[in-house]
Amino acid sequence: MTMRRVAACCVLWLCASTTLKADSLVVGNFSAGDLAGWKPHSFHGATLYRLDHVDGRTGLRADSHASASGMVRELPIDLERTPVLHWWWRVANVLDGIDERTKAGDDYPARVYVVVSGGAAFWRTRTLVYVWSSAQPAGSRWDSAYTSNAKMIALRSGAKAAGRWVEERRDVRADLRAAFGEDITRIDAVAVMTDTDDSGQAATAWYGDIDFEVPR
Repeated sequence: MTMRRVAACCVLWLCASTTLKADSLVVGNFSAGDLAGWKPHSFHGATLYRLDHVDGRTGLRADSHASASGMVRELPIDLERTPVLHWWWRVANVLDGIDERTKAGDDYPARVYVVVSGGAAFWRTRTLVYVWSSAQPAGSRWDSAYTSNAKMIALRSGAKAAGRWVEERRDVRADLRAAFGEDITRIDAVAVMTDTDDSGQAATAWYGDIDFEVPR
């Protein structure tokens, strides 16, 4: 196969697996029933993921019962072009009596990850995790109980907004700079996860469409 044909195939693959617009890159097109490119990743047990329509919106539903598994989309995102992560999410409930800063309480009804791969140097992989916290106040930040290479940011807290869709926008490049002290201009994967394995509880959440946008 010639290099020209290889390049053409790569372009066709990219267009088939992502939605390209002038000002955004769609990586989670759940409202269209599209799960292309998303793969399960299990840590402990299996959170059940399926498409579901609720309150006028179709999203990726997650049901966790003492389990921890996520859905991952691996693809490069140029943060110089589209640094703003935009998504919708919804939780049915939060978790009781947990301290999310400890390993025993490291559970969340909903979280959205952005991942900077360390490649062969896997220990250099860095992760920013936007969470719907059960106990920590909105706006708080802390290191994961398992690794300082994962930084947690609580965007929502408690059950105040539970039972309805909530929209989020975050400047990922700015958040990475604040978390790791360097200007990171590319990420390599996006993931979502609802997990309750450490506390043994149950949670249900929905993830709406996910895209990266140019700054407004």
